[in-house]
Amino acid sequence: MLGILFAVLSTFFGIYVAVLVRKATDFITHAVANNYSYEVINQELWEYGLLILGTTIISGFLMFLMRQAIIVMSRHIEYDLKNEIFSHYQSLDMAFYRRNNTGDLMNRISEDVSRVRMYIGPAVMYIASTLATIVLVAGTMTGVNAKLTLYVLLPLPILVVVIYFVSDLINRLSNSVQEQLSKLSTIAQESFSGIRVLKAYAQEESAGNSFSRESAMYRKKNLGLTMIEALFSPFILLLIGLSTLLTIYIGGTLAIDGKISYGNIVEFILYVSKLTWPVASLGWVTSLVQRAAASQKRINEFLTIHPSLNSPKGRGLDDTKSLEMVHGEIEFKNVTFVYPDSGIKALDSVSFKIPAGRSLAIIGKTGSGKSSVASLICRLYDGSEGEILVDGKNLKEWNMSALRRNIGYVPQDTFLFSDSIENNIGFGVHSRIQVNSELIERAAKDAGIEGEILRFPEKYKTMIGERGITLSGGQKQRIAIARAIIGAPHILIFDDCLSAVDTETEAEILGNLRKVMQGKTTILISHRVSTVKDAAHIIALNNGKIEEEGSHQELMSKKGFYFDLYQMQLTEEQSKETHV
Repeated sequence: MLGILFAVLSTFFGIYVAVLVRKATDFITHAVANNYSYEVINQELWEYGLLILGTTIISGFLMFLMRQAIIVMSRHIEYDLKNEIFSHYQSLDMAFYRRNNTGDLMNRISEDVSRVRMYIGPAVMYIASTLATIVLVAGTMTGVNAKLTLYVLLPLPILVVVIYFVSDLINRLSNSVQEQLSKLSTIAQESFSGIRVLKAYAQEESAGNSFSRESAMYRKKNLGLTMIEALFSPFILLLIGLSTLLTIYIGGTLAIDGKISYGNIVEFILYVSKLTWPVASLGWVTSLVQRAAASQKRINEFLTIHPSLNSPKGRGLDDTKSLEMVHGEIEFKNVTFVYPDSGIKALDSVSFKIPAGRSLAIIGKTGSGKSSVASLICRLYDGSEGEILVDGKNLKEWNMSALRRNIGYVPQDTFLFSDSIENNIGFGVHSRIQVNSELIERAAKDAGIEGEILRFPEKYKTMIGERGITLSGGQKQRIAIARAIIGAPHILIFDDCLSAVDTETEAEILGNLRKVMQGKTTILISHRVSTVKDAAHIIALNNGKIEEEGSHQELMSKKGFYFDLYQMQLTEEQSKETHV
């Protein structure tokens, strides 16, 4: 509002310059006709010149204040909007991320927000300035001569009609351009994230061709939008030029008839020039508004999505101050889970119970539903049927922040941030103030990665590439284990996190973890019998159902599914040793 006030005041002083020029012109005309002396004319012109200079300076200073008020505020709004979108993204559940690609998410929080800022800042500023200019100029011109004003402003209704029809076209084209840009961002993001696979299959040329095709489409759509805007601006200037011609011709006729002064003609020409940029900018401003509308629509598509997983104390990850304590008893009661997007049934009437502080191992072939159990306990998804209890209370009644901060989770797909090793391990502690080098080193030692970290030149300060690309698969998994155990959570979930290490290293890591697992509810998920055979209780999953359960010896004596799995893996290992 302050910026709009400055815009009106700046416009008023800018227009008053034309009034001073008119008075100066009339004075010169009168002085020449009446043979005023050079000294009188010179003194009067100096006074008018200083008044025009002073008025122009005041108008310029007010314009500076206008830009400071509106443009700076638009930057603050951009900051708030980006933070709001980022926070909202984090509150959405995993199903949302399965439906939408990363490139599109990134484009909406960057490019789309920038376009909205252009509306809130420059567009609002020029709209305020243009409206103020048109109202003040039209009012002043009407006060001088209504007939001349009518002729001068005659092209403006034509301009309004053209803007009305062209704006809808610009809006559609802008939306199409933004969608194409999202595709480009997605291709680039996926190519760079998966650069190792891309290079391994020598698909650089294919990826480049794919990007080139989408880039060509983006260029084509952008050129189409630019063509509309390019035709729009000259048409506006043509109408402004027509107004100037009408001013000179009609104004000259009226001046000859003595109905207006010659100074009024000069004044009207200046008014037309004052209208030139504001009216000419209507095309650009219209484009900004339409692009912003298209971008805000895209932003709102995600902002209006509410997470399907709600915490009882509010929406999403909230109420972080009053965290409940988790002891660790977990029970599944006839739990069936179907993935919401794919419709795949991952679990079918699964029931088991883990007392607090005890351990459970889950084994099964690929696609048997092992990882789905971990996802449900962390409440990344809700079960389709049945009930999951933690400490005797339904999982849905727990505050999600409290629950997840009491869980140390190592997912099957290890993800490390582009940061130092110590920061990746320390990420597992909620309050970064509590993190110290002793905690980090102890977690690394328990995860069996300390020796390899110390061999790096920068040790714990070593920077990890994107998604841990500079480390081996086993190193990434062990750093992820260290991250999970450093916060001393009451529930530990290891989801096939030792698949990238050999059996000897696996035995060493499990030996180190046994003291960490003491007194904690631990779920050890694996497809390898060697990982789970020492667990007190083992569940064998097959096609989403519990095929067998018991200790290693009990399951081996049954000579069923677990026994067959053990024999098959034993044969594979012996075959590998023979081959070596």
